[in-house]
Amino acid sequence: MKRITVIGCGVVGAAIAYELSLCPGVQVTVVDQTAPAQGSTAAALGVGMAVISHKVKGRNWRLRERSLQRYQTLIPELESLTGRSIQHNTQGILSLCFAAEDLPRWRSLQEIRQRQGYELEIWEPEQVGDRCPHLNPAGVVAGIYSPHDFQLNPTDLTLALVAGAQANGAEFTFGEPVVGFDGADIEAAFQDDRRCTAVHTTKQSWATDAIVIAAGLGTLPLTQALHQPTSIGPVLGQALRIHLDESLGNPDFQPVVNGNDIHLVPLGGGDYWVGATVEFPPETSFEDTLAMQPEGNRLEEVLAGAVAYCPALSAGKITQRWLGLRPRPQGQAAPVIQPLAGYSNIWLATGHYRNGVLLAPATALAVRDLLEHR
Repeated sequence: MKRITVIGCGVVGAAIAYELSLCPGVQVTVVDQTAPAQGSTAAALGVGMAVISHKVKGRNWRLRERSLQRYQTLIPELESLTGRSIQHNTQGILSLCFAAEDLPRWRSLQEIRQRQGYELEIWEPEQVGDRCPHLNPAGVVAGIYSPHDFQLNPTDLTLALVAGAQANGAEFTFGEPVVGFDGADIEAAFQDDRRCTAVHTTKQSWATDAIVIAAGLGTLPLTQALHQPTSIGPVLGQALRIHLDESLGNPDFQPVVNGNDIHLVPLGGGDYWVGATVEFPPETSFEDTLAMQPEGNRLEEVLAGAVAYCPALSAGKITQRWLGLRPRPQGQAAPVIQPLAGYSNIWLATGHYRNGVLLAPATALAVRDLLEHR
């Protein structure tokens, strides 16, 4: 029996645990200092921009496509296995284009996606107003509609992944921070092929054959303890939830709308997420950045931007204000999915920045492939 320890139980760690729990001969243990679906997962709107993304080749596109394909089976698979409902919207994403000079790039993307087997529609402003009468077409040059993209509730998904992994025999421990590793002693700090044989929390220890660090903003202190610091810094985001007496526009067609990088996310029952901001930390210590405060007027600017393309939002009632930190790698591309330098049995699966929900399934499959290869 191969023993694999996953550190971190946000959406990425939970997805890794679930995929590994499907592998014969593997015992999965997941450890997190908090409850599942906290941290960056709780700071996500769950918008999956894959086909509508301008990432068309290389690792960025391969990860998006692999996740898109896995999601088609993953959600019904989890709902059947666990009996849990996962809120998800499969009515696509509509991105509003306000600049004529951007249209050639969208048409090029449309051609590329067609060759790749995906549909991407470019609507005239009149069609935008017809399909989505709640939107203000003034200033809209075109609407780019991707029926293959989606949105889902990150907490629902994460808890279903945990329940599914548990049903397959995985074990979870929450509320215990990892405080040390066997095999990471200072004397071995300059060896090139170290192995960690155990993970220690404040209360207990686990012998392990392999470790996956999926700890988001907790990555740096863990990798410092392993003498291979990997810097993942925070980027703050804010959003708000608005309630209206009835659904906007056509109740039978409620896609996610994106205009000027401001999302309008239907949640059902007249509720909508509006967001999110992207706020970078000041140049200061890592500990200080984790305590960074939101910029005072940024959320009001986001709401004003959303009202500009969807005026009916102005009649809504704000029922929740939300903020959270997203993990962004420093000095390398997001996400970080690779072995930890100097170790033969530790892998990183972290730093997904704004795409943790979208890329969680592909990350889990990539980790599974790495472990199987080794």
